[in-house]
Amino acid sequence: METNTQNSIAEGKTTATIAYITLIGLIIAFVQNGEKKNTFAAYHLRQSLGLMCTGVALFIVGLIPFLGWILSILGTIALIVLWIMGLMNAINGKEQPIPLLGNLYSKWFANI
Repeated sequence: METNTQNSIAEGKTTATIAYITLIGLIIAFVQNGEKKNTFAAYHLRQSLGLMCTGVALFIVGLIPFLGWILSILGTIALIVLWIMGLMNAINGKEQPIPLLGNLYSKWFANI
């Protein structure tokens, strides 16, 4: 999905990378992108926000004894792998969806 020019990617790479670094980083990236709209950064903001929401959902599932704990642990491991993939895409200037859920995140958070 090379919809961005190289200049746009270079400008948004820092904001996109910050979006993957904790909840505070996501908030900072939202503020940075709000001042100067960048489509590359916005794409990674959507992906990062989706990962954050998935993490919250896994936390809630983890409150269920036994089966919920197992699902939460396995889901968290998968989430960490997906987070690393999204972070590497942002660092490398790629606008690729995160496997499994990335396309859904783009649809669900299209207004961001």
